[in-house]
Amino acid sequence: MNAKKIVIVTAASRGIGAGCARHLASQGYTVALMARSESVLDLAQELGGIAVQGSMSKLQDLERLVQTTLDKFGRIDAVVNSFGDPPRLDLLNISDEMWCENFEMLFLSVVRIAKLVTETMRQLGGGAIVNISASDSQEPTLGTPFSGTLRAAMEGFTKLYAKRYRADHIRMNSIAPFFVADNLEELEGWNVPDDLMWGRPATYAELAKTVSFLISDDAKFITGTTLKVDEARSSGI
Repeated sequence: MNAKKIVIVTAASRGIGAGCARHLASQGYTVALMARSESVLDLAQELGGIAVQGSMSKLQDLERLVQTTLDKFGRIDAVVNSFGDPPRLDLLNISDEMWCENFEMLFLSVVRIAKLVTETMRQLGGGAIVNISASDSQEPTLGTPFSGTLRAAMEGFTKLYAKRYRADHIRMNSIAPFFVADNLEELEGWNVPDDLMWGRPATYAELAKTVSFLISDDAKFITGTTLKVDEARSSGI
């Protein structure tokens, strides 16, 4: 059995997922990646890991990702649940179909992958799961309706899961960033304020360092929380 720690990262072909995959690989993790884009296969090869093409919203793809990882490495130590950006639509113009689609992606996928990896982590003596949320998950805005509803539910599940599995030393946390991008051009069309703390968004690599901390033993007493990485933008304490 491979003794190196194995981490699953989803939505890993670009953006936050790819940033987490690159950073975690540089820290000695072996990565098992999933994304809909074929480019995730190239990234996995570059990082010395494996990849499965698939969607977070499809149970069969999640099952295939977990089983492929276990067949190859025999263990799963951590999961980073990253997601593509949900659409930004006017509230009552969102169809039932789109609500269900995004419910599966942003909430049900977290429940499903937890079901798939928990027993493996329990047998290993512990593990860590980090869910990528967003800073508006607890302060809904009309511009991002899915974050204010479905990611809020994700964070509720995070707390419940953490309570249920803390005795097994399996931790689950969420991380809620503000804007994350390697350059402002990536955020075209977003309402980006002109008073960002450092004059720019957090980069993917910078956010990945926080994710890396949350899955590490340095954070072994942190579970069931949502860590805001938002420049104090949110009003809540």
